[in-house]
Parts: sequence; C-alpha cells; structure tokens
Amino acid sequence: MKKLTALLAGLVIAMPMAAAAQDAAGTAKKDSYRFLVVPKVVHPWFDKVNDGAQMAAEALKAQTGANIEIVYSAPQTADVVQQVQIVESAISTRPDGIAIDLLDPSGNRGSLEAAQSQDIPLVIFDSIPPEGMAIPYIGSDFCEQAKIAARRLVEVLDGEGEVAIMMGVPTAPNHAIRAECHREVFAEHEGITVVAEGIDNDSIETAQQQAAAIMQAHPNLKGWVASDAAGPIGIGQAIIEAGKQGQVTLVGLDNLPEMLDMIRSGVADSSSASQPELQGYWSVMLLWAQATGAPVPQYLDTGNAFLTKDNVDG
Repeated sequence: MKKLTALLAGLVIAMPMAAAAQDAAGTAKKDSYRFLVVPKVVHPWFDKVNDGAQMAAEALKAQTGANIEIVYSAPQTADVVQQVQIVESAISTRPDGIAIDLLDPSGNRGSLEAAQSQDIPLVIFDSIPPEGMAIPYIGSDFCEQAKIAARRLVEVLDGEGEVAIMMGVPTAPNHAIRAECHREVFAEHEGITVVAEGIDNDSIETAQQQAAAIMQAHPNLKGWVASDAAGPIGIGQAIIEAGKQGQVTLVGLDNLPEMLDMIRSGVADSSSASQPELQGYWSVMLLWAQATGAPVPQYLDTGNAFLTKDNVDG
C-alpha cells in the first residue's frame, strides 16, 4: 500500500488542473457524489480494488472539497443474476456513476443499457465492454498477462511436460481471454501437453478441490497456470496437501497476500500480476470525470508486473 500511495501521490498533484479544466468547460459543480463499485464476487482481490477506490475518493475530496461516497456492493457468489440485481437496484437510486467488473457480457448488457438510458456514467474495470457498447474500461492486457505466466512455466519446465489450466469463471471476459492465451503459448511448444482444465468460479476452495482431483487423475502433471486470482491459491493448497512441492510448478496470477507467501515459500515459482488498487482508483476518477462533463479515454491500461522470489518484497 505504501508503494501505491507513493505512486498516486504524483497523480493527485494533477487534480487541481483537472478541477480548473472543469471550471473552464463550464460544467456544474456538486457538493457530493455517490459512486457504486460492483465486483464479480466477494473476494480479496476486489478488496484491493475497493482500497484504490477509497483512495481516489479521498484525493477528490481533498482537491475539490466535494464529499465522495463509494458504495461497494459485491455479489456473494459469482452469479450474474445477483450482479444484475445489484446494478438495477442502484439505478433506481440515481448514483453519479457505476463501476463494474462483468461476469457475463450478455447477461450484464441489459442493466448497462438501462444505466446509459438514464445518463448514469459507467466504467468497466478488469474486463471489456459488451460488443458494440461504448463504455470506458480499465485493466491490464489480459492476454499478455497470461502469456507472461505461460511462457515462464514453459521456461521452467524446459519445454517438456504435462500442464493444466485453471479457468476461473468461463463467461468472464478477462478469465476467458487469459485461458485462451495460455493455450496459445502452450500450443507453440510441441513438448508441452495441456492435459486438463479446471473451473473454479473465482473460489479458492473450488480451485483447491479441482486441482487436487486433476493432479490425482494426472500423476505426471508438471505445471499449473491460472486465469483468475483465486485459482493459484487453491492450486498451491492442493500442491501442499499432495506433497508435490518441487514436483509440480505453479506460476500464479495477481498479488494477493497468499500468492506472495507461496512465492516466498517456494510453493509457487512466480506470478503475473495486475494492479487492482490502480483499477479501483482510476475507476472512480473516470466516473468523476464523466459526472463533471470531462472527456475520458476509452481504455486505460494499468499494466502488469512479474513477481518472483527476487522481487516479491522489493
């Protein structure tokens, strides 16, 4: 968090200029704004997104004087029906903006269109908009993030061995993109064989169960990659329980504390990490910009980091 605070400090300095631009454009000021943040599910990764959103609210209040309320509302399970209900309920209260991580573009489309029809600003984070919808979105290059992990696994295995992919929520755009890009990398290496794919629905417990079953069914399995943040934590737990540390290589995803601990202890080799705090921070900033009539980019890339034992504490 100290690193994020330092990184954002320079960005906050620019906020007076943004406020000045708002005045120059003749847009109306408000004393308060209420923004809704809707993740895929209750999950530690999204807690980091909320941390970033709260930091943005504090920065905006300090620079503009307006009260910024962040309403964080997460579905209890990765269920698009629950997610849609949260958004539709929020629309009736007329928030100043909604940031959402899509579970299913087709299932989410109706509620997004309903928000747009009432001129409620939208931002999509950690995902991409439904086809044909012009909604600003924030995230990293999901495909490149996956390829970083898959290439690392191929390198550690010297291009030979059976591997498996944990897919996350198959309907979630970012998870589906990562899974496909894992496959693309593995297909480039004749010595690598994908023998199984698990579905954990962004649940650590489900990932552990899936990984344990897959490793039992494929005793020669040499490596794992994942398409969501919960997946590698569950996989790591299964590796420990099976006593396969040093036998099965895990290249993880993202930077949850459990993931970092697994890198430190050697359960995982490394992780290809997005930056959830930045996604939360800039989701709120783009919502505020839209609410005040300022132009916003169609896409904002918060980047990926590659974490190993050498730099996990750096």
